[in-house]
Amino acid sequence: MKLDRIVTGLLEALREARRRTLELVRDLDDGQMIGPRLEIVNPLRWEIGHIAWFQEYWLLRHLLGHAPVLAEGDALYDSAKVAHETRWDLPLPSKDKTIRFANKILNRVLDQYENATCDSVERARGLSHDFSYFLSLALFHEDMHAEAVTYTRQTLGYPAPRLAPVDDVSRQECSADDRELKIENLLSQEKLGDSSIPGAAFVLGSRQLEPFVFDNEMRAHEIHVQPFAISRTAVSNAEFAAFVDDRGYQRRELWSDEGWEWRERVDAAHPVYWKFVDSKWWRRNFDRMAPLEDRLPVLHVNWHEADAFCRWAKRRLPTEAEWEMAASAEPTADGLRITDHKRRFPWGDDAPTPARANLDWRAMGCIDVTALPDSDSAFGCRQMIGNVWEWTATDFGPYPDFVAGPYKEYSAPWFGDHKVLRGGCWTTRARLIHNTYRNFYQPDRRDVWAGFRTCAL
Repeated sequence: MKLDRIVTGLLEALREARRRTLELVRDLDDGQMIGPRLEIVNPLRWEIGHIAWFQEYWLLRHLLGHAPVLAEGDALYDSAKVAHETRWDLPLPSKDKTIRFANKILNRVLDQYENATCDSVERARGLSHDFSYFLSLALFHEDMHAEAVTYTRQTLGYPAPRLAPVDDVSRQECSADDRELKIENLLSQEKLGDSSIPGAAFVLGSRQLEPFVFDNEMRAHEIHVQPFAISRTAVSNAEFAAFVDDRGYQRRELWSDEGWEWRERVDAAHPVYWKFVDSKWWRRNFDRMAPLEDRLPVLHVNWHEADAFCRWAKRRLPTEAEWEMAASAEPTADGLRITDHKRRFPWGDDAPTPARANLDWRAMGCIDVTALPDSDSAFGCRQMIGNVWEWTATDFGPYPDFVAGPYKEYSAPWFGDHKVLRGGCWTTRARLIHNTYRNFYQPDRRDVWAGFRTCAL
């Protein structure tokens, strides 16, 4: 008996995900696939091997009871047991051997699941979850690592990945006139303003209408949110440049104690990839410098930098509940309350399209913060899905009655010292992201594709 349509679709998605993963490192040599020892990235040879190991562990060993393909696989690639700082010291196979291992695992998965018999399906369904859950887990795990591979290339100054032709419908270049606008005019005119959200009871988290949900967004629960006003767009480069030019990084009163300690420790004076040359700001995009694009969202800023900007602008970061409400809720006809319907995406319940979200490497970078009006939420907030991850004010923690999923290391170890980000970025897969998805990083991370939007005080 062949598997159902959902599983068949997931198997095809696993094929596509592996093609994209390998495409992202196709041009790199063995040395680049190791790279320097840094706290914020993995050696890429380890990362590709880990992706394959994870797929093997859950889909072949856990579900089907197979023996490990590599006797030393757990000692090399189990992220829960192999300390990050030791990964450069491991006897990692060459790039070619690592790719052969990854392809061997995928081929075994496809062979086992595409030719699964009724008996093997029933044995697997006797576990706590069925095939579709673990296929989704392996797929989304690879999708997240593909995003990490992309920002690793940015961190290490490698060239932009050479990907298959992408649809450029959503890319909108800024004209020379746009770049020459004065910062004060951009600050006052280019933004679309704020959206006012009424106070209301709101259900935070996933209601589990989809077949797979990560554990940290489960246990949807009702909370009460006070009225608030949130910016319709993410903060732009021009807005952030005004903060930098106003000595924002030198003014102690704008920073939290932890933020100021971080700023002094790393001697931060501007976003990490910015450089001031010939009387203007430039930004490093992979291995190339380009004039700072005023209307693109500020990118590669950490939570401390976002928090300091907010103090300077007399604004604040939204809580994750406010962010999710602005993305998901629908106002009543009089605009004074919200309805009971909660949208899966800001624009509604239909899947992302190029007109609605900058995802899947389609534009090979960020686009104008005012682009894609079809992305607007019911309250008029633009690009809440895609383009740039958005920091929130909220510490990453469990929802009430949290229960860890089968992959217990996914969320629980990171509760307490990470901040929540929402919305996805230009490298996030459309199949992964939705309004209730919670990302999380430590507040000093500025290597990831993160920016932010703000709320009125």
